[in-house]
Amino acid sequence: MSTNRPTPILTSSAELVSQCKKNMDEKTVPECVAAVEQILQHSFADKHFITSAITHRSYLNEHREANWEHNERLEFLGDAVLELVVTRFLYDKYPEKPEGELTAVRAALVNTVSLSEASEKLGVNPYLLMSKGESKDTGRARAYILANAFEAFVGALYLDAGYDRAAQFIGENLFAKTEQIVEKRLWQDPKSRFQELAQEHSSITPTYETLHTDGPDHDRTFTIGVFLKREKVAEGTGRSKQEAEQAAAEAAILAKGW
Repeated sequence: MSTNRPTPILTSSAELVSQCKKNMDEKTVPECVAAVEQILQHSFADKHFITSAITHRSYLNEHREANWEHNERLEFLGDAVLELVVTRFLYDKYPEKPEGELTAVRAALVNTVSLSEASEKLGVNPYLLMSKGESKDTGRARAYILANAFEAFVGALYLDAGYDRAAQFIGENLFAKTEQIVEKRLWQDPKSRFQELAQEHSSITPTYETLHTDGPDHDRTFTIGVFLKREKVAEGTGRSKQEAEQAAAEAAILAKGW
């Protein structure tokens, strides 16, 4: 691997404090950097990497004085490292599984939900640098930010300390989920999983019915029920019928305890 690195833009915590001090009731950039270094259990030789890793694009729009990159390039790099590390782990762990199933398990392990949960568990959320507007986002929008930050951390660790250190971080924070994903067939989409479980437990193929739609044509929400014969097991909502069916299937699995 090439050892060439970009010239560090941020040379010291003092420089960061003077250039980018936030409001008095908020954490400074150096405080955020130090906190995330502690969480990741890694002191970065090049502070540029970790500073960029915690920086969302929106932060730079509000802080023109900041002279470092946002985390999207690190996210791009981290995604590639993450895929390689997880692929090798699954290849070794499940020698009997075919390529198609390994691909599906990998996708479940590194999807937005899984990565955002890992970031949430690490506790990095309070130390991510973003605009005031983005900081108020919750739900899916925040999940994307947290998942992207996880990939950026992988990229930052890879650049600062190499492949093995990045792989260690991935293993410590993701691999424990693997057996649950395989055992509960979480690698399948909820609709496929519920169909298999329903046939296994009751020999019935689920059916789906649109219960009602809400909102104008350009912003419609669908509510769909999933049935086992005449029994309505659960319902789900979504911006499309497909999304609502998946939500209903996921709710049905929980309702049945399968």
